[in-house]
Amino acid sequence: MSMEPTVAIEVKGLSKQVADAGGTLTILDGIDFTVHDGAAVAITGSSGSGKSTLLGLLAGLDVPTSGSVRLAGQDLFALDEDGRARLRARHVGFVFQSFQLLPNLTALENVMLPLELAGRPARRPALDMLERVGLGARLHHYPRTLSGGEQQRVSLARAFVVRPALLFADEPTGSLDAATGAAVIDQMFDLHREQGTTLVLVTHDPQLARRCGRQLVLQGGSLAA
Repeated sequence: MSMEPTVAIEVKGLSKQVADAGGTLTILDGIDFTVHDGAAVAITGSSGSGKSTLLGLLAGLDVPTSGSVRLAGQDLFALDEDGRARLRARHVGFVFQSFQLLPNLTALENVMLPLELAGRPARRPALDMLERVGLGARLHHYPRTLSGGEQQRVSLARAFVVRPALLFADEPTGSLDAATGAAVIDQMFDLHREQGTTLVLVTHDPQLARRCGRQLVLQGGSLAA
């Protein structure tokens, strides 16, 4: 008898409104969906459709006006800010368009950091992961001395070194040229498959979206049918 796949993310009635000069602006309006463990899901839609807002809510970086998100079996918004931060530290990795590396740390130190914060052995896993993304010769380089593609690969290594259950990526190729971006994405999908990580990414790139098993299209704050 086949087992039902485990749910990694469950979203119910998720809405986000903000005050603006004209009164209230609805960014997201009653979003419902689930994501199963190990899936790759792309969130797409035109500029201003609420993609990054949705990603921020899924990660508990922002709080909805109404609705719920269950992440790794926990109701995110039943937790306080510290509780959500602890949940992210245990279960979630991030890759951003702007890399978000710490400029005063070397590539190796950037990748070691999340392991050190978790009180886990750091140096050997970080070395292995940087080798895995092809940066074994750049361990002691600072971000400013690395190309954009190299910085994003350090970011990938930092995200995957903790073996996160979930990886959230926001326009991961947005700062890279096409060839460099494609190489980085190949590595991201390889690591996603190797580790069985649930991958949710925001992208405006149709080619990248098609590489995911599922696409969620936002239109006017709602999911398109």
